[in-house]
Amino acid sequence: MSVELPFAPVDSIIRRNAGGLRVSAEATEALTRRIQSRGATLAADAAEAASADGRKTLMAMDFGVGEVPEKDALELPIAPVDRIARLDIDDRYRVAMDARIALASILEREADDVAAAASLLAEHAGRRTVKAEDVELYAQLTHYVE
Repeated sequence: MSVELPFAPVDSIIRRNAGGLRVSAEATEALTRRIQSRGATLAADAAEAASADGRKTLMAMDFGVGEVPEKDALELPIAPVDRIARLDIDDRYRVAMDARIALASILEREADDVAAAASLLAEHAGRRTVKAEDVELYAQLTHYVE
């Protein structure tokens, strides 16, 4: 799977959760890949929901989001999230703007959760740097595996 999401916004997310810890580039890359994979899976599930309703357009409600936040309030950019949404669905589906924003908000919230947990794991290990192994360990502990 190619990486559609730029590392910079994900790095911002992991750093805002790291407190005073440093963040390795590998940790940012691991988190980017993880949330991208999760986004593709969520979009595939949303496509099934849209299809069950006889629609070819994914909407925010297909992602289980009632209220869509303002896109300016999000760190993750919408265009790459749109490409992520299309990774595991076929070309007959469209992704509405509110669905893209909803997916970005879900992914950002999950990235915050993973980043915060990875920071705790790094501290627990007695390190001052969040590493990819912290992101991966959290994934194993929560069964949040690709």
